[in-house]
Amino acid sequence: MLTYILVGFALAADAFAVSVSAAACTSVLPVLIGLRAAFMFGLFQFFMPIVGWLLGSAFSTYIQGFDHWIAFMLLAFVGGKMLYEAIRARKKADCHDPDERPKENGIMRLDTLLVLSLATSIDAMAIGLSYSLLGEAILIPSIVIGTTTFVVCLLGIEFGKHLKEIFEEWAEIAGGSILILIGLKILIEHLCSGK
Repeated sequence: MLTYILVGFALAADAFAVSVSAAACTSVLPVLIGLRAAFMFGLFQFFMPIVGWLLGSAFSTYIQGFDHWIAFMLLAFVGGKMLYEAIRARKKADCHDPDERPKENGIMRLDTLLVLSLATSIDAMAIGLSYSLLGEAILIPSIVIGTTTFVVCLLGIEFGKHLKEIFEEWAEIAGGSILILIGLKILIEHLCSGK
């Protein structure tokens, strides 16, 4: 269960960063819009691991001999990508860039929110694929991941204006590091068990 929670926090990092940024760059964010955004982020993070798991189930018999390597590579790739993006994004973003449309249109618009929810949940599909390759069930991890994302995004929206500069980049660094460590744990466990 602890692994599921850690994966949930790691995967929620992107959605948290978007929530913090949206709250920090929006002059007024109604409570219901904030709840809708957190719900959508959590819903997509719940469904995408299931999609990845179903895809993995379709061809798992062909790759059972090296599934732990694939799981490790997927987690390392996703974690490394998160680390790279977080480090690259250390430059400050200007919420009031005159060349951009106002960011009040971000999570307040349903179509934009759907795109953001999908974009921040693609990593969760890779996690579902990893679980499938390892022969593990996906429903409980998906529930934990979705619930964790919902709660983390509520916190991100609530505290976004105050915490933007600090947590927006560190959340992804922590999330990426956790995914890489979980990938290493999976690989080491399989190598030590002789599978």
